[in-house]
Amino acid sequence: MSPRPHRSQQHPNLQGAILEAAWRQIAQLGAPALSLRGIARALGITAPAIYHYYPDRDALVTALIVEAYTSFGDAQLAARDSVPPDDLEGRLDAIGWAYRRWAHTYPERYQLIFGTPIPGYVMPLEQVFPAAARALSALVSVVDALREAGRLNAPDFPPPHPDFVPAFERWQQFGGEYHPLSISVAILIWARVHGVVSLEIGRHIPAFGPDGAGLYEYEMRSLSQQFILPSER
Repeated sequence: MSPRPHRSQQHPNLQGAILEAAWRQIAQLGAPALSLRGIARALGITAPAIYHYYPDRDALVTALIVEAYTSFGDAQLAARDSVPPDDLEGRLDAIGWAYRRWAHTYPERYQLIFGTPIPGYVMPLEQVFPAAARALSALVSVVDALREAGRLNAPDFPPPHPDFVPAFERWQQFGGEYHPLSISVAILIWARVHGVVSLEIGRHIPAFGPDGAGLYEYEMRSLSQQFILPSER
C-alpha cells in the first residue's frame, strides 16, 4: 500500500480548502452545526491538520466572518468606484444594488455576518472590526461627500449617544475619518436596506415584481428622496 499523501500534496492551499468546506457545510446544515471533524472528513484529512490553522470552532467561525466581510467590502467599494465621483446619486444607487446582489449571491455569508448569532460564539471585535468597518466605508464615504457638498438632507438627525461615541471613534480608525453625522446616516440607510434584503432572503415578504426587486427599488428611491438634496448645477 502506498503511503498516504502529505496534506500539502492533497490540498496545496489547505487553509483555503478548509474555508470552502466550511461554507459548504454551513449551506447544508447551518452555521450552528459547523464541525471541524466534519470538515476534516469531507476533505479526507485528519482533524489535527485543521487544528494547525484553526485551533477550535470559534477560530474558524471568526475566519469565515472576516472573509465574508472582506468579500462584502470588496463588492461595495467596486460598486462605488464604478460610478464617477461627482455622480453621488449614482454611487449611492450602485452601492445599494450591489448590497442586494452580494446577499443573494452569498446568502450563507450574508446570514453569518448579519443573521442570527451562533449559540456560544463570542465575536472577537479586535479581529473582525477592521473588515467590518471597511465594508461600510463605501456607503459612509458617499454620504460624507453629500454632506460636504451641502446635499445631505438630515437636519434633525439625532446625535450618537455619549456611550457610543468611542465606538464611532474606533470605526474612524479603520473605516475613514468621516463626520459622525455621515456615519450615523449611513447606519440608518444600511438598516433599512438590510431589513428588506433579510426578509426577502428569508422568504418572509411576497415578491414585488418577478424576483422581489420591485420593493427594493422603491426603498432605494425613498432613501434618495429623503436624504439627498437636489444639485444646484
